[in-house]
Amino acid sequence: MPALRIIARDPASRARAGVLSTVHGEVRTPAFVPLATAGSVRTLTCAEVAALGYDMVLGNTFHLFLRPGGELVERLGGLHRFMGWERAIITDSGGFQVFSMGHGTVADEIKGRRPTSRGSGGGAGQGSILSIEEDGVRFRSYIDGSERFISPEVSMAVQAQLNSDIVLAFDECTPFHADRDYTARSTERTHRWLARCLDWRAAHAGPGGSLFYAIIQGGVHEDLRISSAQAVASSGAEGIAIGGSLGQDKPQMYEVIDWSTRELDRLAPERPRHLLGIGEVDDLIRGVELGIDSFDCAMPTRLARHGTALVADPANRWRLALDRPAFVADEAPLAEDCPCPACVAGLSRAYLHHLVKTGEQAGGRLLTLHNLTFIASLMTRLRDAIIDGRLGEVAAALRAGN
Repeated sequence: MPALRIIARDPASRARAGVLSTVHGEVRTPAFVPLATAGSVRTLTCAEVAALGYDMVLGNTFHLFLRPGGELVERLGGLHRFMGWERAIITDSGGFQVFSMGHGTVADEIKGRRPTSRGSGGGAGQGSILSIEEDGVRFRSYIDGSERFISPEVSMAVQAQLNSDIVLAFDECTPFHADRDYTARSTERTHRWLARCLDWRAAHAGPGGSLFYAIIQGGVHEDLRISSAQAVASSGAEGIAIGGSLGQDKPQMYEVIDWSTRELDRLAPERPRHLLGIGEVDDLIRGVELGIDSFDCAMPTRLARHGTALVADPANRWRLALDRPAFVADEAPLAEDCPCPACVAGLSRAYLHHLVKTGEQAGGRLLTLHNLTFIASLMTRLRDAIIDGRLGEVAAALRAGN
């Protein structure tokens, strides 16, 4: 039985609404997945995240591998029991961390910066790659500077210890500025790593457990993306993720996603599709139109920690930066008719400005609740619109800030 049951399709795009079945419950799609990187959605309890309507969170294999370690999490009952979350969990494989240590963060990439620590030895508080080889990746831990190793087999073993519902293949995430030759060689190695992940699961994973998602790479090159989609679809993975840095700007990113989902429509039309690391409001709308079923991104929670609320204001990228002097005496709530705790309680922008400026943790917590409420509402509107046959109308309204 397919993992994803598609219940509605939009005739004017690739969008679809469905239900993804996992061991720990169903996930309504299209879905946004909040990050619980180290086993926690920052500042919130698991009960609060569930109450906002989220069916799944993402735990990060790389960070949990380094601290507290997969063995301890397994001994304490797996990640669900460890963090008190009874719904589905997807775990990243560690591949993105290979990218970020080797090429810098996404922000570094967009701004054209290069990391200074690659191969420099690193130390406590500063991770660095020592080597990326066929066998795997050797690196220095950002925690204590010790030398560590991660490979397809290690990633699969740690994710098994975490007992996640959706396991991602180990891959290398190349930046858009990597040349074609490197991107091609990296993508081919990612496919070989995929085969090793599948071999490990065949030898160690029993039936009826986690779903396994392979990852499409290929940078910004259409032929590499298409060939990667073909390799991934033929692997027999239950689901497919689209990874890698997807381009220098939004039009290029949408083009790369389009190449991938167009090929998947041909080769694996019923399998679930996850877009890794993308979650801006306009990207969620366009991603749904392009046929993505689930997304994960740090954006809503990261913005909250930096004093920014998500609001229906596309001209300002759906952002309201509460540290600005304009909000010192603003009596308005963050948003009218918003069901988040801050807005329901009638808390003013002036009060939230005060919390942000004084560094009170309550500010980040209230803004996190608000931002995740905003994204949950957005995804519900998109899902309902697909089911009701009104996606074009609703997407236009959302893009207009309505």
